[in-house]
Amino acid sequence: MPPAKKKYYQITSLEKGVKVLELLSEQRELTVSEVAVRLGINRAAAHRFLATLRDLGYVEKNEGKRYQLTFRMLEMGMRVTDRFEIRQEARRFMQELSNSFNETVNLGFWDGQEILHLDKIDSSEVLRIDASLWSKAPAYCTALGKAVLAHLTKEEINTYLTHTRLVPHGPNTIVSKQKLREELATTLERGYSVDNEELSHGLRCVAAPVFDHTGRVRYAMSISCPTIRLQMEDIEKVHPKVRDVCWQLSLRNGYQHKAAGSKNIENTKRKDN
Repeated sequence: MPPAKKKYYQITSLEKGVKVLELLSEQRELTVSEVAVRLGINRAAAHRFLATLRDLGYVEKNEGKRYQLTFRMLEMGMRVTDRFEIRQEARRFMQELSNSFNETVNLGFWDGQEILHLDKIDSSEVLRIDASLWSKAPAYCTALGKAVLAHLTKEEINTYLTHTRLVPHGPNTIVSKQKLREELATTLERGYSVDNEELSHGLRCVAAPVFDHTGRVRYAMSISCPTIRLQMEDIEKVHPKVRDVCWQLSLRNGYQHKAAGSKNIENTKRKDN
């Protein structure tokens, strides 16, 4: 396959500077030589990037002459966090799920391609699932992601599948686009989604969608735990509570009963009554 053509507006030096920041966020601290080796650039270039970022206040050199990020990056991240006001609204609903099951509770946001973990409440169990805040995961093999994907329009799902390669992550990852369509149809009908070791071996999750005031789904909430504590037959005891909590958060989020998508969630709620 020929290399991707460089876009006319792309600034190579800016791209490399951002990659330096991303590298330091992953590795915590590195020397100039280590940065050069990992990014495939010469030592002089690595030094210029690091020196410039230090002058701008984004990195600093510690006593061991290793470079690390400063709190300025955290400040920027917190400003982004403030955009997601739903985190404050969702917290008490997440706590309700945590109190009910004592399993890890996750709040996810769909960015148009992947699921971003906005918030979580950890289980108090020693053996638990630990997804890092602000980490991303594929939508097609997570309960959070499938809860959102199921509520996309047919055209939106087609676009998503056109630009997404379904690769295995866990033993049960769905890698057939037709089977994924069927899974999303089932998810839409029943009102909740399941990750049955699709993202990772030994992990099982149950999620439900969170609607906004327009009737769209961009968020979802889930509980996740080791498979040894959540057998497939136990999901029948779990999903009604997950769905109800997400329904209450949707209402709190300005969702109106007659908005687009309400028919399905109301139907699935009636099935439990």
